[in-house]
Amino acid sequence: MSIEAVIWDFGGVFTSSPFEAFNRYEAEKGLPRDFIRRVNATNPDHNAWALFERNEIDAFRFDELFLAESTTLGHPVPGREVLPLLSGQLRPRMVAALKACKAQFKVGCITNNVVSEHSPGQDEGQRMAGAMAQVMPLFDAIIESSKAGVRKPDPRIYLMMCDLLDVRPEACVYLDDLGINCKPAAGLGMQAIKVTTEAQALADLSAIVGLDFPEEEPA
Repeated sequence: MSIEAVIWDFGGVFTSSPFEAFNRYEAEKGLPRDFIRRVNATNPDHNAWALFERNEIDAFRFDELFLAESTTLGHPVPGREVLPLLSGQLRPRMVAALKACKAQFKVGCITNNVVSEHSPGQDEGQRMAGAMAQVMPLFDAIIESSKAGVRKPDPRIYLMMCDLLDVRPEACVYLDDLGINCKPAAGLGMQAIKVTTEAQALADLSAIVGLDFPEEEPA
């Protein structure tokens, strides 16, 4: 089936990965590398992170629960110190690729996010850079976990996007920086791309959709 839509994650795709910020924090605090990711991966459907991304708890409760969960795993980390680490730097080449895809295909965004001033694009630096202002208006449809009440990797959220774009999963490409989020997309029939680096992701996308992407976003 020919491609009709390209569906994107936001953080770690259009911006640098928050995992880089997690690792810097861990190094500064003397924590094991990838400890925050381990906390997030423990009881992943019902932990503080999952509840917050589904907007079932507020920032104050997230702070408490994340501290309790990290303490159980051996290193107390307040949730309020994790939230500012979520924002990354905008990747202009990825934005340029989105614009190129939009000229040929339907485009959508599925993002696991939280209702917080520290959501991707909501901190002062990102507002100044205009990350959200540059990217979000380009999409034909957007699903945010904090508003939808469902989060990746729940297959329902991918099917919701297909309904919004009026396409079948088999006609979609999906990009995400987490393999756990790519797996259900592929299981539904989408061509899934795990974003490891910007160059790798654009090369993989180019091979699927047949577009040549510019080296950098045109001025």
